[in-house]
Formats: sequence, C-alpha cells, structure tokens
Amino acid sequence: MTSKPDLTVVDDAGVPHADTTPAGAIGTVVVLCVAGLIASLMQTLIIPIQPELPTLLGTSISSASWIITATLLAAAIAMPVAGRLGDMFGKQRIMIGSGILLTVGSLVCALSNSVVPLVAGRAIQGLAMGLIPVGISLMREVTPPRLTSMAVAAMSATLGVGGGVGLPLAAWITEEWNWHMLFWVSTALAVVITVLIVLVVPHIADAAGGRFDYLGALGLGLGLVSALIAISKGNDWGWTSGSTLGLLVGGLAILVLWGFYEVRHREPLVDLRTTAKPAVLLTNLAAIAIGFGMMAQAIVIPALLETPEFTGYGLGQTVFAAGLWMAPGGLTMMLFAPVSGLLINKIGAKYTLAIGATVLGAGYLVAFFLMNSAWQLALASIIGSAGVGTGYAAMPTLIMGSVPITEAGAAVGLNGLMRSIGTTVASAVMALVLASSTTEYFGRDFPDQSTFHWCFVIAAAAAFIGVAITLCIPTARPTAGPQAVRLAGDQRVAAEA
Repeated sequence: MTSKPDLTVVDDAGVPHADTTPAGAIGTVVVLCVAGLIASLMQTLIIPIQPELPTLLGTSISSASWIITATLLAAAIAMPVAGRLGDMFGKQRIMIGSGILLTVGSLVCALSNSVVPLVAGRAIQGLAMGLIPVGISLMREVTPPRLTSMAVAAMSATLGVGGGVGLPLAAWITEEWNWHMLFWVSTALAVVITVLIVLVVPHIADAAGGRFDYLGALGLGLGLVSALIAISKGNDWGWTSGSTLGLLVGGLAILVLWGFYEVRHREPLVDLRTTAKPAVLLTNLAAIAIGFGMMAQAIVIPALLETPEFTGYGLGQTVFAAGLWMAPGGLTMMLFAPVSGLLINKIGAKYTLAIGATVLGAGYLVAFFLMNSAWQLALASIIGSAGVGTGYAAMPTLIMGSVPITEAGAAVGLNGLMRSIGTTVASAVMALVLASSTTEYFGRDFPDQSTFHWCFVIAAAAAFIGVAITLCIPTARPTAGPQAVRLAGDQRVAAEA
C-alpha cells in the first residue's frame, strides 16, 4: 500500500519539497511527531514490570534482562541502516516499513508467554526506532522553511518525551489489566500510525538510489552488538570477566575494521569522510555526552523516588507514583521544542545545543542539592528535561546543515546511534555507581545516599563536557535564507513547467 505522490518541487539547494498547503504541512508534522512518540514509547514500555518478569515468564533474572537489551541493540543498529535506506529508496517508504515492523513486533509480544518470543518481539520493536531519524531528515522536505526548525525540534523531542510519558502510562496499564495489555495497546497504536503515515505523509521523489552496503551493515551490526552487550551486561558478568572483555575488545576491533572498509567502499552505509567533518564529528561526540546526561536522570531519579523511607533518605514512592512525578519532565521536553526552534532560527543550532546542555547540567546540580522530597526531584527533572528538549532538537539541524541531502537520513541516523551509545553507557555507569556502596535492610541491599550524589555529579559533568564540545563546533558560513532559496526554487520549477 503506497500513498499517492504529491507534486515535488526542488529548490536551488537541491532539496526536494512536497508541494503542500501550510495546513497539509502541519498535518504531516503532527503525524510524524506522533509516530516518533509511539516508537520511543516502546523503549520504556516494559520497565514497570521488569522486576516481575522472571516470575511471570518462569525464567532467570539474567534471561529476562534480554527483553530490554534486545530492544536497545536492535534500535542502535536500525537507526543508521534505516537512515541509509531512506536516502536510497525514499523516506516515506522506509517509515511505512518501520511502522509495519512496530506492528509485527508488538503483536509477537502480545501473543508471547515465554522469554524467547518476547525477546524476539522486543527486538523487532527496536528495529522500528529507525522511524525517528528518517522522520527527522524528512522534515525539511515536507515543511515550508519557516516551520522546519520547529518541526525538527518537535520530532527530536519525542526521543525523550516517549520515555517520560511511557513510564506512568505503562505502570497504569499493568495495574489496571496485565502485562499483555501493554503490547495489545502498542499493536493498536502501531497500526493506527502506519495507516496515518500512508495517508497523510507525502511520498516525495527523494530516492537517491544506489546499492545497499550489506557487508557494511553486517560489520556495523556485529561490532555494535558485541560492544553494547559488553557495556550493558558488564555489571552482571563482571567488568573483568572473559565474556565482557572479549565482547568489548572484539566489538571495538570489528568496528575499526568496519571503518577501514567503509572508507574504501564506493557506496558505503555511512560516509565516514563526511562524518569526519568537524561540524558532524563534534556534534556526534556531543550527542554521546548529552545522551548520557538524558538517560542518567531516567535511571537515578526513579530509583531514589522508589527507595523505601526506612533508609532515611528514600522517598517511598510506588512505581506508578514515581512515573507520575517524572511525567512533567517528559511533557517539558515537548513544550520546549518550539522554544528550541525559535532559538535555532535566532542564534543558530550550535548555541542552542550549548544552552540545552547547560540547562541539563544545571538540572543535575539542582538534584544534588534538592533530593529530600518528591517535588524537589520533579523540579530537577523538569529543568533537566528542558535542557534535553532544547538540545536534542539542535543536533539534527547541525547535522543536516553539514551533509549533502542524499546523505541526510544516514547522517541523522548515525547521530541517533551516538545518542544511543551515550544512553547505554549511562545505564551501565549509573548501575555501577549505585551498586558500589550499599546497605542491607530486611535482607535486601539498597544504594547508599552518597551513590545518588555521585550519580548526579557524574551526569552533570557529562552534560558540561557536552557544552565544551559543542562550543568547539565550527560556525557555518552564512548562506541565503531558506525562504529565499525555497522561493527561487519554486519560481524555477514554475518557469520550467
């Protein structure tokens, strides 16, 4: 099933655009943002029932942990691959494919009663995360220039909003019904959003063609899976164990060989020469640091909220209550998306990203000094989320302004991968710090209060490192305004017609 192609116009910058009305462009943006939100919801869908999964599925804690790890690994691989496929075959087509993957993965999970099919379904759901970078790179082709920055900002924010909203929503569904209902709901949402992509999102003649780099995709997948498994499982297996070190060293070695192969390939999965441009390279490094900062609050603040009061510092909140305290942060990310768009238009994406990272770091400093009540942590989460909402929107803008249009999808996908690496490292580091000093209460170990302080300090340092990297990004030379470029392109197409 394919949508009817809209008239495509090409501006003087070589960027194809859908010839739609402003109302049509806004409708497209809304659908893309909702699609991104639903895809990102899948990342936190299972967290509320994670402690009960071994009992529910009759398996071990170690085996059950793969239900979350599988989604993470699949998403990391999917983002650059889907971006490249979008550049080759058309972004709307790849988004439809991602929606179908999300539907199939959700349905497999809904019908599962054991760990193996549930892990498989969660991995398929993770593959659908490629929808987000493809949608972001599509934004400048389906919106008039005056809306592009805000549209990119809004969809970029869904990466964080989905996590913030997903936690209380999933907790409520599991309390009212059962864990299978989580996936029946996600199946229904996936079907709806796939149909909307087909009907509302225009199919643009943006396919650049070329051959897909299968060996490059295989090498990237093997390297990433090996390294990310080592990072995510290091706390369980031991950081000096043979399994951890072998996978980590082996994964890094594969990625080095993959890099040499990609540089020599005529049509690489990722053009590393373009990626090595200072503006792209530094933006991706900043993405790792800021992704680390974003994930840290999603781990540490709920853990502190749910720690029992008898520890002397815990706040004794239920999973559902903790999710509600975190929800305003997720909504803040979305509310700050238009603010980020305005800042990008006013002062540029570079300084917008620096401001976002600074605000994120400030949120952790607030948490360091104010962690004695739930409302204080909610305030810190809101501040940090404002920084994430501002910064996440600026990164794709920086990337797309530095790469050819034919590589935009792959470049934005790689940037999404860098953020995923940051969040994966954050998960491992925060878990390691929280487990470094514990006290036993009633036969159960709880992190000491000092470990939460250290987590906030480390996360703040990561955010401020992101600021420093961002300020080193070269400032782009001024070019003709997007409105003028679009107008000139429209006039040229009309003359040729």
